[in-house]
Amino acid sequence: MTGAWQDALYDSLRDGGVTLFAYVPDAGHKVLIARAGVDRDAIAVPLASEQEGVGLLAGAHLGGGLGVLLMQSSGVGNCVNFFSLIRHGRFPFLALISMRGDFGEQNPWQLPMGQGAEPVMEAMGLRCMRVERAEDVVPDARAALAMATKSNAAVAMLLGQRLIGAKSF
Repeated sequence: MTGAWQDALYDSLRDGGVTLFAYVPDAGHKVLIARAGVDRDAIAVPLASEQEGVGLLAGAHLGGGLGVLLMQSSGVGNCVNFFSLIRHGRFPFLALISMRGDFGEQNPWQLPMGQGAEPVMEAMGLRCMRVERAEDVVPDARAALAMATKSNAAVAMLLGQRLIGAKSF
């Protein structure tokens, strides 16, 4: 992973007002997590489980802040019940999801949730935007962030395995 598009993505999120980065450790978000961890004007919060991030982002919004949830597609299943909080609270929600279970996946345990993540999120009211090419990352991130913040929408930006690379198993 070169870091070029990841660095541009981080800069774009910070330029858009994101100061809170809630995450479950994941190689697909390594650059974002590392940058947030050393940025004096950002807060990086490691989570024990992905659903904690939904509540954390709700609290950030209530306190006047803006955050993003970084997770892998396998964590989507842990959040389903908490996605109802977004729908009822109508607060801006942006998740960056490194996808597993599609292009080149070799781990059979990643296939079911990787394939089910998008329809599950859509069923819970999240708008999903899939990104497969590095040149689309920044414009799509700006669009996703604007959609979330300007219309109090729940948006998931799905970083496909063609973009992040398939992991060996």
